[in-house]
Amino acid sequence: MKKLKIGVPKGSLQDFTFGLFKKAGYQLKVEERSYLLSTTDPELEVSLIRAQEIPGYVEKGALDSGITGKDWILETKAKVKEIKELPYTKSGIGSVRLVIAVPKGSAIKKISDLEGKSIATEFVNITQDYLKKKGVKEAKVEFSWGATEIKAGKLADAICELTETGRTLAAHNLKIIETILQSTTRLIANRKSFQDPWKRRKISAIGLLLEGALLAEKKVGLKLNIEEKRLKKLLSVLPALRKPTISSLSEEGWCAVEVIVEKEKVKDLIPRIKEAGGQGIIEYPLNKVIC
Repeated sequence: MKKLKIGVPKGSLQDFTFGLFKKAGYQLKVEERSYLLSTTDPELEVSLIRAQEIPGYVEKGALDSGITGKDWILETKAKVKEIKELPYTKSGIGSVRLVIAVPKGSAIKKISDLEGKSIATEFVNITQDYLKKKGVKEAKVEFSWGATEIKAGKLADAICELTETGRTLAAHNLKIIETILQSTTRLIANRKSFQDPWKRRKISAIGLLLEGALLAEKKVGLKLNIEEKRLKKLLSVLPALRKPTISSLSEEGWCAVEVIVEKEKVKDLIPRIKEAGGQGIIEYPLNKVIC
């Protein structure tokens, strides 16, 4: 049987990634003391690997495909094919920023003030390239093995770190002076593997289903019944991906309406549907939305 070797990120992205694969139709399970995962798809060989390492393994062909951050693709300078942007973080839908931060009382106010200063970061290549582009020639960029936030003002003059909301940096009394880039999660593929017709179809299918599962995170379905004479009023308040599905009921003069809406808007929408005459309103979660 043909197998597609794919790497999924261990660590902060792990839980959300597993949930996304489950909604996409792939059940992943961590086996005890093993980096290989069991899966309901016999055509997949899934490895649990740090996101930092996935681009390199995909580039050299140890993996056919993988999920990692755009930041790590840039940092490792891996020559891989990006298949899908999947904008999620450890907290849910969204992205992260790679920023330069300093203690709030620091004399460093802008990027040029880093001349001759030290910067701790996991992203040495990105940081050095950015400083060079900005004309900062003498800053010392030092690799950090973790807990980077505590090093600013103590072990280094500044840090370059990923942040989602900025709260962790603020909790360590740090301020952001520069955003280097915004990063999202990506599905990537080995360039040679993606030329293989079977692997290309398999990787593309995974990308499509993961994208659909991610889109479904932001939406819910609504079903309801309404009198036909009130239908026009209802349609005026219903947002939808296209148009709602409308079907006749066995009771004359009534119809059923089904629509997909934004999850964050549904709490305001349901009372308006009720006011418009909607009855038997049912809200239900979605696994995938394929556009």
